Amino acid sequence: MLSKNKIKYIRSLEQKKFRKEENAFLAEGPKLVGDLLGHFRCRLIAATSGWLESNPAVQAEEIVEVSREELARASLLKTPQDVLAVFGIPQTDTDPSVIRHSLCLALDDVQDPGNLGTIIRIADWFGIGHIFCSPGTVDAFSPKTVQATMGALARVQLHYCDLKGLVGALDGNIPLFGTFLDGKNIYEEPLADHGLIIMGNEGRGISGEMEKLVTRKLLIPNFPQGRATSESLNVAVATAIVCAEFRRRMS
Repeated sequence: MLSKNKIKYIRSLEQKKFRKEENAFLAEGPKLVGDLLGHFRCRLIAATSGWLESNPAVQAEEIVEVSREELARASLLKTPQDVLAVFGIPQTDTDPSVIRHSLCLALDDVQDPGNLGTIIRIADWFGIGHIFCSPGTVDAFSPKTVQATMGALARVQLHYCDLKGLVGALDGNIPLFGTFLDGKNIYEEPLADHGLIIMGNEGRGISGEMEKLVTRKLLIPNFPQGRATSESLNVAVATAIVCAEFRRRMS
């Protein structure tokens, strides 16, 4: 049974202030919780008897069997599922050396939780293990973002840091890619199997400060070129197109 205080604690993790204070985040649903178990320290599992019977070996600091009514009171979802869990937020070192030998993403103030969650899934799909986020990027451990990752959060490391400082710590020969309307056609330009792909804010794109650091400006062309079309692509969609092209060149 979940006490009122425990329910209040679980629901408080919707707010960044309390996630930071508790150094914890919330995940809900059998698939998501199952993917995250073993990758993050599990502080609490609240689950129905059916879920617990199906997962007899599950380990957590605290396991509480709950009714569906109790789960509904604690859940942040419109349709609560059989299990929710509270995990500890991992402490990760921001080591720019990974950019020297692998392809990484940098997010310059991406604001929408759904976009960030989708980008994390895209990174996971294309084997990109590190995403560097500006301090202004939305919190990767917000419930909406965590749900949108569909478990990819277990396999992609997020680093919040000063992107300008990160780039400054890199070797000058490491390519820094970014997408711009005045860039060169991504399908015709030489790419690389390592470096940093910078994706910008939903409204303004890559900031002027970061644009100055980009060494390889790319364009995702519309089709047919010259036809009146949308002003821009959604940042998550653009990230998928860019990552797919980089990986296609490696096949």
